[in-house]
Amino acid sequence: MHWIALQPASDAADGASQEEGAALVDVLSAWAWWALQFTPLVARVEAALVMEVSASERLFGGRTALLAQLFETNRAPALVEYAQGATSLIAFARLQCVGSGVASTEPLAPDTLPLHTLAAARPHLPTLVRLGLRNWGQLRALPRGGLVRRFGAALVDALDCAYGQRAELYPWLTLPDVFDAPLELTASVETASALLFGARRLLAQLQVWLRARQRGVLALELLWELDARRSNALHVDAHHSGGSQGRLELRTAQPTQDMGHLARLLAEQLARVTLPAPVLYLRLSTLQTQPLAGESVSLLPEDIRHGDSLHQLLERLSARLGPEQVRGATLLADHRPEHMQRWDPAVELQKAGVGKRHRFAIKSGATHAYYSGARGPNDAQGLPQGAVYPTWLLATPLRLTVHQGMPQYEGPLTLLVGPQRLEAGWLQGPDHCALRDYYVARSATAGLVWVFCQRLGASRSGVAVQPNWYLHGLFA
Repeated sequence: MHWIALQPASDAADGASQEEGAALVDVLSAWAWWALQFTPLVARVEAALVMEVSASERLFGGRTALLAQLFETNRAPALVEYAQGATSLIAFARLQCVGSGVASTEPLAPDTLPLHTLAAARPHLPTLVRLGLRNWGQLRALPRGGLVRRFGAALVDALDCAYGQRAELYPWLTLPDVFDAPLELTASVETASALLFGARRLLAQLQVWLRARQRGVLALELLWELDARRSNALHVDAHHSGGSQGRLELRTAQPTQDMGHLARLLAEQLARVTLPAPVLYLRLSTLQTQPLAGESVSLLPEDIRHGDSLHQLLERLSARLGPEQVRGATLLADHRPEHMQRWDPAVELQKAGVGKRHRFAIKSGATHAYYSGARGPNDAQGLPQGAVYPTWLLATPLRLTVHQGMPQYEGPLTLLVGPQRLEAGWLQGPDHCALRDYYVARSATAGLVWVFCQRLGASRSGVAVQPNWYLHGLFA
């Protein structure tokens, strides 16, 4: 048997979560979740943790390798002081000596450990000191019958457990299935953006839980509780479900353990929240998580990705500009150019699990819509013979003036390529039917443009009708 006892160091807050630079809400709970990766036998004793690792040493390559991974500087939740021993009581006693500065460079032998480090002896410590007893060895040398009659069986049982003569039983800790952590703020917060400081501490705790569960978060919820004395008399905005609570939901397209990315998304959303009253408490909980698959890292430097991934960039832009301002194209089975694709919010497409062939664009005040290289029903087999598509497509075709049978756009147009005949939309009714001849034309000032004329045929009275010409696209 080999036990490790640990407790947070006095400067644990400074070393917590170096990636985020924020202190954990509950360092001991975070360490318990972290330790469960190495052994299922983890228990809480007073303000410390004890863990039995003898069955895990071989799995991690020996005791030295296990300790190196357990206390790895860049991964461990916070700085701790620790001690080891053959039993949990010996390890815990040596840890108390480390914290009090009593321990020397070599671990103290069990017989030399001070009496105050044995929890069962503390209620009787004044009497034991008057009897001249100072350490475990002196107490253990006394007759067992006399110790039981004078101090009770619990003291003798504790000595037996400490020296490995009796089994040690603890209520073993387990990892919760759902992350749900509260935080009481040290002072009331008046602005929503200031909540980010407390939220970072909760995110640091969440990261430890995700690593221990080997999962990534897809959706989480931040709740805050308002000061009831002031919230009842104030207006509550749309972010608040009641007069004393507020709620903010955060979702990502892919499961992640990147707390930096989540903190940036949270900051963008909190910047648009107005608090009707000061906040006293925060709570962060997970709504949806997913097992996190391992990622293969390339040996070639040029294959190593740097910076944010595409979905992180789209999520951050959507949080900053609004979901409707960042859109992605979904291909549709339609030959009409204006119906070949539909533009939906990028975050909605990512949640639906769209393919990598989708294009994304940021919406602006321009009158042109981005027209991607994936065209629609003909994309699988390539474009039809002679088909030429523009780079930019107008949201609404612009009707052109006609002079002597030729269309005009900033001057007369010269038809270069065409016609490309289109007949589609029959099933949607006569109002949606498209009978068009498309041409690539040249304008003296605008360059290459994409125009079409409507093939209307003869009117009901039998008189020929002059076809209308429209500008539908521009070439970059």
